[in-house]
Amino acid sequence: MSRIGKLPVVIPAGVTVAFKDDVITVKGPKGELSQYVNPAITVTIDNGHVALAEDTNAMLDNPKQKHAYHGLYRALVHNMVVGVSEGYKKELELVGVGYRASNQGNIMELVLGYTHSIFIQLPPEVKVETKSERNKNPLIILESCDKQLLGQICAKIRSFRMPEPYKGKGIKFVGEEIRRKSGKSAGAK
Repeated sequence: MSRIGKLPVVIPAGVTVAFKDDVITVKGPKGELSQYVNPAITVTIDNGHVALAEDTNAMLDNPKQKHAYHGLYRALVHNMVVGVSEGYKKELELVGVGYRASNQGNIMELVLGYTHSIFIQLPPEVKVETKSERNKNPLIILESCDKQLLGQICAKIRSFRMPEPYKGKGIKFVGEEIRRKSGKSAGAK
């Protein structure tokens, strides 16, 4: 039995959870999310808790797969409940001379030292805000109720200029430490 899967998911006030036809739906003040659940996992909703258990009668090709599904779907349901009640927020920092970010609604423009600007159309589930203050690195603040979508968008934005280890330039998360390299030694002969 999965250690993560054994833990029940607490449903906070203002959040409703429904399970029908192997699809779990979570609604809350920040939005609505749904997720398919493999039939090898049984879902029970009662007393403000969601409990997931392995179905002993379900047959899978790999018997260990049920254990993996148990923990996976519990984590996904927990992320959905937290997302629709509190939401998720990621902050990206642009480190480099001339790097800029701006947005018009959900269309974001990035200037990252290339010969052209990069335009990204963000999905409507994601709210974006850009900040540019004098003598500080520009910030991109992304908010969403869907943790998976938010992480995917952050990874896509980051892929345009990954942080490099020599000068530390690139797009990084706020608070992220970049492992720096010293480069060539100055008088090695």
